[in-house]
Amino acid sequence: MKKRILIFAFILILPIMSYASILKITVKAPIHPITSEYIRDTIDRAEKENASLLIIALNTPGGLDTSMREIIERILSSKTPVLVYVSPSGGRAASAGFFIGIACDIFVMAPGTNTGAAHPVGVSITGQSMDKTMEEKVTHDAASYIKTLAEKRGRNTKLAEDAVRKSLSYTEKEAFEGKLIDLIAASEREIIEHFDGKRIKRFDGEEYLLELKGEEIIDIPMSARQKFLITISNPNLAYLLLMLGLLGLYFEFSNPGAILPGVLGGIFLLLAIFSFQILPINYVGLILILLAIGLFILEIKVQSYGILSIGGIIAMIIGSIMLIPAPIPELRPSLKFIIPVVIGLSSIFIFLIVIAVRAQMRRVHTGKEGLVGEIGVVRSDLKPEGKVFVHGELWNAEASEEIPKGTKVKVLEVMNNLVLKVTKS
Repeated sequence: MKKRILIFAFILILPIMSYASILKITVKAPIHPITSEYIRDTIDRAEKENASLLIIALNTPGGLDTSMREIIERILSSKTPVLVYVSPSGGRAASAGFFIGIACDIFVMAPGTNTGAAHPVGVSITGQSMDKTMEEKVTHDAASYIKTLAEKRGRNTKLAEDAVRKSLSYTEKEAFEGKLIDLIAASEREIIEHFDGKRIKRFDGEEYLLELKGEEIIDIPMSARQKFLITISNPNLAYLLLMLGLLGLYFEFSNPGAILPGVLGGIFLLLAIFSFQILPINYVGLILILLAIGLFILEIKVQSYGILSIGGIIAMIIGSIMLIPAPIPELRPSLKFIIPVVIGLSSIFIFLIVIAVRAQMRRVHTGKEGLVGEIGVVRSDLKPEGKVFVHGELWNAEASEEIPKGTKVKVLEVMNNLVLKVTKS
């Protein structure tokens, strides 16, 4: 009976034992809602599978404060130890990445990497520049936050605070000698060999024994959904989708019934709007871009001799620059990308406007209006009424003077009774 109980217990424990492993994810992107979701989901999985350790291979320029705090909050509550490994060589964990590294149970850097430069950027999420008082408040808040994390993790609070207040950045050697990180390692295997059998102190004060020898490192890729979202969250792509969406809708409204431009424009615009839910958006910049489109359309109706078009180009450039006021350049559209796109789209709009204006100014060739200005020949003397041959047809006509048969005349007007008013040409 006891043997059966032991066998049954072993069968129950076996799946749990098989789960024990080391999970690894690679984050090579700015810190924003998608990378935050990726990290938090993996921590959930690590806990569910009773993983021995979660390694986050991090290479980031920083990112959004809200996403950074979401990640740190989940790391601090994680039942599975979390290790940040700044890699590969040449990589960095700057700004928000520095905060995340300091918050982790273990902080490791590869040779040739750097970390720090965590001073808050003086721009709010709405794109408005902070005044001096507000910037000081944000800096004090960030400094207090990093000091708390560093103190609880047993790291150098002075160097951590200097990275925030003075925007200092540290090489892997400076960080190790200053006790900001726990190890310099060239590979994950070197990390495992170093920490196997060692005890670490968790954020809640409890000690945890790392048993890593022989554990398999399992790479956890992003889901297809996350890969798609991180692709369209590229600020240059999001900006291009917005411009193409507006252009498609402009084509559709200018040529009702074309269908394809409207469908594609709608799809691009919806994808851009979805991207803007991930990226911080300044709505004044968006309004300026919409104003630019309005000025281009208005140019068709009002002969401003190009003034409205120039205003539209200026509004589009300023709006594009203001559109995504992210704290780091990697989350903003590049000016080198904005200028060609604005010039290209403005050229398309102006080309369409010129075509529309020429069409409006072109002489009508059909109907009553098409006869005005035509040259004809008098077939019977106009005294002042008679017959004229115009446009391959014989018409009743009248003139303000007598005009003999055979004289060439020019049509001035088609009167309501379909009588042509003519004069000598």
